[in-house]
Amino acid sequence: MVAPPPELSTVSATIETPGTVAEAEAVQDRLRPLVDLAGPGPTAPRTVAGLDVAYAEDGDRLAAAVTVLDPTTLAVLDTAVATGRAAFDYVPGLFAFRELPALLTALARLAVEPELLVCDGHGLAHPRRFGLACHLGVLTDRPAIGVGKTPLVGTWAGPERRRGSWAPLVDGTEQVGRVLRTQDGVKPVFVSVGHRMDLDNACAQVLRLTPRYRLPETTRQADRLCRAELRKYAGV
Repeated sequence: MVAPPPELSTVSATIETPGTVAEAEAVQDRLRPLVDLAGPGPTAPRTVAGLDVAYAEDGDRLAAAVTVLDPTTLAVLDTAVATGRAAFDYVPGLFAFRELPALLTALARLAVEPELLVCDGHGLAHPRRFGLACHLGVLTDRPAIGVGKTPLVGTWAGPERRRGSWAPLVDGTEQVGRVLRTQDGVKPVFVSVGHRMDLDNACAQVLRLTPRYRLPETTRQADRLCRAELRKYAGV
C-alpha cells in the first residue's frame, strides 16, 4: 500500500535556497541518496498532478502551475498557480532551483492532493542524476516522474513507430530512463523516475495520460494554465 502523502500546506517550508553553484550542488549531493528509484509507486492513482512553469520574455518572471486530473476521465479536479521571479541563475544541471519555490507554493495551494506528480522535465535522466522530478519528489515525499520533450543526457536507438514502443535511454553504461512513443509515428518523449516509482510503472502512467496527444494531458493542462497566468502577471 502506498503511504499517504504529507499535508500539502507543509511542503513549501522544506526548500533550501542556495546562493552559489557550489551550494546548489551540495544540496543535490545531500538529497540524492534520499531518492527512491525502486517504487513501485501507485499503479492506479486516483489523482495525478501535472507541473509546468512558463517564463516571461525577460527570462526572470515566471508562473508555475499545477493541475490535478482524474487519470481515468482526464477531468481537471483542481488547479493552483504561483507567480514570482526565478529563484536561481540559469545554470545547466541546476535548473530546478529556479522553479522549485514557485512550484512548491502552487502545490501548497491545492485543495485536492495528488497521488502522483508528473513533471515537465527529468528525474534520473539528468547530468547529476537529480533532476526536477527527483528534487520535487524528495521534498514532498510523493511519487514523481519526469517526462521531458527533449533529452538532457543519454543516447538511444529506436524506438519503433507504434504507440507504446520504447528504447532504453543510456548515459555511459547506465540506463537512466526510456524513450517512449506515446502516439504512432510522432516524436517520442523521455521518461525517467523521479521518486517512489519504478520505470515500468512510470511509462505505464505516461501512456495512460496520453490517449490522444504526444504529451501527457497533465502537462498540456499545466502548460496552458501557467501561460495564461503569465500573461496576466506580465500585464499582457
